[in-house]
Amino acid sequence: MVSGVMLYRFFLRLAAASAIFIFVVPAQAQTDTGSSSVRLKQKLQSDPSIPQLSDFQQPVTTVDEWMAQSVQTSVVEITGVRLNATEAGLEILLETVAGLEISETYVVDNALIADIANAVLIPPSGFQQANPAEGIASVSLTNLPNNFVRVAITGLDAPPIADVRTEAQGLVLSVAVEETEDDVIEIVVTGEQEGGYRVPDTSVGTRTDTPLRDIPQSIQVVPQQVLRDQQVNRLDDALRNVPGVTQAFGPGPSIFYRIRGFEALNNNLLRNGLPDPGAGELVELSNVEQVEVLKGPASVLFGLGNPGGSINIVTKRPLSEPFYTIDATVGNYSFYRGAIDLSGPLNESRTVLYRLNTAYRNSGSFVDSYTSEHLNISPVVSVAIGEGINLTLEGDYINTKDFFRLPGVPTIGTVLPNPNGNIPRNRNLAEPSDVIEQTVTRLGYRLEHKFNDSWSLRNAFVYNYRDYYDKIHLPTNLEPDNQTLNRFYREFDFVSTAYTLTTNAIGKFSTGSIEHQLLLGVDLNRFENRVPRSTRATAAPIDIFNPVYGQPRGVLEPEISNTTITNSLGIYLQDQITLTDNLKVLLGGRFDTFDQTSEDFSSNTESSDSDSAFSPRFGIIYQPIPTISLYASYISSFTPASGLFLFGGSLDNPFAPERGRQYEVGVKADLSDRFSATLAFYDLTRTNVLTEDPDNPGFQIQTGEQNSRGIELSLVGEIFPGWNLIAGYAYTNARITQDNTFEPGNQLPNTPENSFNLWTTYEIQEGDLQGLGFGFGLFFVGDRAGDLANTYDVPSYLRTDAAIFYNRDRFRVALNFRNLFDVEYFEYAVNSTRVNYGQPFTVQGTVSWEF
Repeated sequence: MVSGVMLYRFFLRLAAASAIFIFVVPAQAQTDTGSSSVRLKQKLQSDPSIPQLSDFQQPVTTVDEWMAQSVQTSVVEITGVRLNATEAGLEILLETVAGLEISETYVVDNALIADIANAVLIPPSGFQQANPAEGIASVSLTNLPNNFVRVAITGLDAPPIADVRTEAQGLVLSVAVEETEDDVIEIVVTGEQEGGYRVPDTSVGTRTDTPLRDIPQSIQVVPQQVLRDQQVNRLDDALRNVPGVTQAFGPGPSIFYRIRGFEALNNNLLRNGLPDPGAGELVELSNVEQVEVLKGPASVLFGLGNPGGSINIVTKRPLSEPFYTIDATVGNYSFYRGAIDLSGPLNESRTVLYRLNTAYRNSGSFVDSYTSEHLNISPVVSVAIGEGINLTLEGDYINTKDFFRLPGVPTIGTVLPNPNGNIPRNRNLAEPSDVIEQTVTRLGYRLEHKFNDSWSLRNAFVYNYRDYYDKIHLPTNLEPDNQTLNRFYREFDFVSTAYTLTTNAIGKFSTGSIEHQLLLGVDLNRFENRVPRSTRATAAPIDIFNPVYGQPRGVLEPEISNTTITNSLGIYLQDQITLTDNLKVLLGGRFDTFDQTSEDFSSNTESSDSDSAFSPRFGIIYQPIPTISLYASYISSFTPASGLFLFGGSLDNPFAPERGRQYEVGVKADLSDRFSATLAFYDLTRTNVLTEDPDNPGFQIQTGEQNSRGIELSLVGEIFPGWNLIAGYAYTNARITQDNTFEPGNQLPNTPENSFNLWTTYEIQEGDLQGLGFGFGLFFVGDRAGDLANTYDVPSYLRTDAAIFYNRDRFRVALNFRNLFDVEYFEYAVNSTRVNYGQPFTVQGTVSWEF
C-alpha cells in the first residue's frame, strides 16, 4: 500500500521537471484541435466555375456530428465507378443520380484520402483497381459506417494531387501524380497523423525516405499505435514485436539485444539515424514515435558496427497545430508513471515549432525490495529559417536509479536442479545498500536545406554524455552445498562521451530513361570510454534459501582507472537506380578508417591500433506488380575487434577488425494499402572473432568464426477497419563454426532457434459501444543456450498478454495485462552461472487526455 506522501512526492517530481520547460507553450495556443488535423492550401484557379476541394463543407470533428449530418441529408447511391486515363494522370467518375459532398480530405503515407458524406457504394463489397495509370498504384472505394464512402488513391512514390468537378452523371476527381497546372489543390499535412500499424516508408535502410518495398533488406517497424496499444514504456517490450531480436545481459550491468544471434552494441544503437551509445535500457518511450530494426550489417550506412542489425529510435517531431496530452499510469508492484506531451507553434506564422516530452516513473518489482526511478525531459524546437531551410534543435536528459537491484539468480535451483529446492522468482541476492545510477545528456541539431525538388543537403551533430556508477554486490560461484553463494563487492564509475558529425547530399537525376537517387556523405565520430575509478572487496557469502543481509565486507582493493578513445572517419556513396518501373538496383560503398588508443593509468601502460576497410553493398529489386517486391542483396560490416585492453602482451601485433557479410533474399508484399508482409532468408557470417590462444594462456588470437542462418516472416497492418495485427516468426540457426575454446556447432547464447510474436487489437467502429477495443498477444521464445560453452539451456516459454481500452474523442482509458496466466519463465541468461526471471502477471491502468 503506497502512502499519500509517496503519491505526493511522485506528482511533485513530475510537475517540477515539467515546469522547467512549460514557459515555451504559446499563450495563444488553441485547444480545440485534433492530432490528425489537415490544412488545405489552394493555388491559383484558372476556372472559377470548377469547384475545388477546399470549397466543400468543412469536416465534422466528432462521431455525433457525423451521425447528425448523415440524418439531415438523404443518402446518395454511387451506382458505378469509371476510370479514364488522361495525359496528366487519371479521371475517376463516381456515377450517381444526385449530388455528392466530400466532407474531408487528407494524406496517409502515399495515399490521398477523400471521405464522402451521406453516400453508399453499390455493390457494398467495394471497388478496387491496381495500376490504373502511370505512377498510381491503386484506386479503391470502401463503405464506412454512418453512410460514408472512402476514396483512396495511392501513388507509387508520392501521394497524388486532385481536382474536383461535378457533371450531370456524378462527381469527377481529376488525379495527377505531379503538378502540371496551376489550378490544382495541394494537400499539406500539418498535424500528427494516426498512421496505424503499417509504416510504408523509412530512412533507416538507405538514409533517404524510401518505401520499404524498395529496400533490398529486411526492416521491421514498431509504430506509435502499437506502442500505445501495448502501453510500452521500455525498449525491451517494444522489441518483443520484432522477430529475431532477443534480450541479453552485458557490461554495466545493463541489458542489450541480439539480432540474428549477434550483439547490437554501440554503433548498432541509433537515434534518428545517428549512433547513440547511451541507448538500450535507458530509452524512455514517452518521446519516441517509432522503433525501427534494420536486419543484418549496416556499416555501409552507419560505420563501425556488429553484423546482426541496428536499432533506430525515431523521436517525436514538433507539430504545427497545438497538441497537448497527459498520461497517468498505475499498476501492481507499486508502479506509477506520469507523462506530458506538449507541442505547437511559437509564433503566428508557424515558422517556429516546439515539442516537449517529459515522464517520471517510480516502480517496485516482483523481486523483493527492488525499486527504481526514471526521469526524462526531451525538448525539441524546429525553425524554418527560409524557403527550403529548416533547423531543428533537440536535447534529452535522462536519469535512472536502481536500488537493491537483482543481479540474477543461480542456474542451480532454477534452470538446473538443486537438491535443496527451487529458488523463488522474488528472491533478491543483492544488498539493501546496493545502488546503480545513470545519467544521459544529449544535445544536437539537424539542418536541412532543400534546394529544389531534386537536391538537398543535410547536416547533423549530436553530443552524447553518459555518467554511470554503481555500488553493488555481485555473485561468483555456488559452494558444493548448493546453498551458499559467494559474492564480491564493487564500486565502479564509468563515463562515456560521444561526438557525431555527419553531412550528406541527396540528389535525384536521370541518365536517359534510367533514374537515380544519389547519396554522398561524410561521418566523423569520436567515442571516449573512461573508467575514472574501479575497486572491489570481498563480501560475505549469502544463503540463497535463507538470505541474511547487511553482513560486513572486506577492505577495498587499490583503485584502477583506464580510458579508451576511438576516432573514426567514414565516406560513403549510394545510388538507388530505377532501371525500369519494375526493376531497381541499389549500389553502395563506404570507406572507414579509425584509430583507437587504450591507456591503463594504474599500470601506466598504453596500447593503440588503427585500420581501415571498405564495405560494399549490392541489392536488386524486381516488382512483377507494384505491390510485390522480390529482392536479393549482399552487404558487409566492419568493427574494431577490441573492447577495453584486448591488446595486452601483443602491442606489436594488434588485432584486425571483425568483419561480417550477409546474403539475403526475400519478398515484400503490400497486400493492401493498409497491410503488408515480409519474408526473408539470410546467411550471415562473422569472422575475426577473438578466441583464447591455446599456446599463450591469458592471450587471444583471431581464429573465431560464427554463422547465423535463418528465415523471418513479419505481418503488419489493418486487416479490416478496426482490426489491427503485428506478428512475426523467426527461425535462427546461430552457431560457432570455428573456435579454439568452444566446440564448433555450439549455439550462440540467448538465441532461440524458434520464436514468434503476435499482437492483435480490435476496436468497435459504430454503435453504442463505438471506441471500445480489445487486445491479445502471444510471445513465444524457444530453448536457448545459456553460454558459448552450451553448459545449460534456458527453457522455452509462451507468454500471453491482453488489453481492454476505450477511446472517445480526446479521452482514452486502458487496462493492459502482461503474462496473463502467470507463467514462470526466464527472460535471458546472464552468464554461465546466472539467469534472470521474467515478470509474473502484471496489470497496469492508463488514463490519457488530449486537450
